[in-house]
Amino acid sequence: MDAIEHYRPQLPAPVWERIAGDCRRAVARAKPKDAKQARDWMGALAHASAYADACGRSTKPEHLLTPEAIEWYLATGCALSDASRGNRRGRLNQLRRALLGPDLITGNPSAYSGSDPAKPYSPAEQSRLFAAARFQPTTELRYGFLTLLSLGFGCALDSPEIISLRTHDVRVAPNGEVAVAVRGRRARIVLCRTSWATVLAEATTWATASGQVRYLFRPNGYARNTNTVTNFIARTKSSPGTPQLVMGRARATWLVAAIEARMYLPTLMAAAGLTTLRSIDRVMPHVRNLTAEQAAAALREL
Repeated sequence: MDAIEHYRPQLPAPVWERIAGDCRRAVARAKPKDAKQARDWMGALAHASAYADACGRSTKPEHLLTPEAIEWYLATGCALSDASRGNRRGRLNQLRRALLGPDLITGNPSAYSGSDPAKPYSPAEQSRLFAAARFQPTTELRYGFLTLLSLGFGCALDSPEIISLRTHDVRVAPNGEVAVAVRGRRARIVLCRTSWATVLAEATTWATASGQVRYLFRPNGYARNTNTVTNFIARTKSSPGTPQLVMGRARATWLVAAIEARMYLPTLMAAAGLTTLRSIDRVMPHVRNLTAEQAAAALREL
C-alpha cells in the first residue's frame, strides 16, 4: 500500500532509517482497511518506536505493542495533550490487536524476552516510590499515589481495575487483613499483601465519606477514562533517582513475588485474574531460580 511505503514521520532521518523497515512490515502485516488507517498506525508506531530506540530498548513490534509497553511509552515518552495521547493509545491498541491477535483468546503467544515494562521493581525502588508518595505536596496527590502503590504492589491490580473501584469494595477485617472486591470482566476477591495492607486501609479511610458511594482512586474526580491513572501519575512529584510508576511493572512485581514464594499456580492465577499464562511468560526472565541443591531437593521430594 502506497500509504505505508511513502509515509514519512517528523523524525530525524537517521532514526527513521533505523526503524522504518520494522514499522512498515508491522503495519503491512496488520492489513489496514484503508490509507487513512495505514497512516494513523504508521504515525503512532513510528513515534513509539523512535522513543524506544532513543531509550536503547527493542523496537520490534511484538515488544512495542504489549499493553504494558504502550502504557510505558504514553506515560514517559509521549508529550501530547490528554486528548491526543488518548488517540495515540487507541491507534496503538488497534494495531496490537490487528497484528498480534485478541489478547490470546485463541492462538499461540508471542515470544517475550523480559522487556522493561514487565520488569519488577526492586525492594529499593519500591521504597523510593513509597517515600515519594508520602512526600507529595498535596493530600490528594499523596493518597492517590499511596492507593496506586498498595493496589499494584499489594493486589496486582491494573489501571482499568483501579479506576472502577469504590471505597466500599475494600473491606478491613478485625485481624487487619484487607480484601478487595475487583469489578469488571476479571471480577474476583483479592487479599492485599500484608506489607501493603495498612497503606491500603489508610488510603481507603481517607477516600471514604459517610453515606456516600465514592471512587477509591481520586474520589473527588468524576471523569473516568483510560487516561485517569497515567494523567494522575504525570502530576506527581518525585526526587532524582525515583523510578517512574508504571502499573504494569507494579503488577509484574506482585507476580514475580508470588512465583518466587512458590504460590500454588491456580491460586496465583485466580488472585491475579489470569485466564492464560501469557503474563507469566513475560515475567519469567526476572524470576530467581533455585540453587542446584534446592532444585535437587525439590525434585526428589516431588
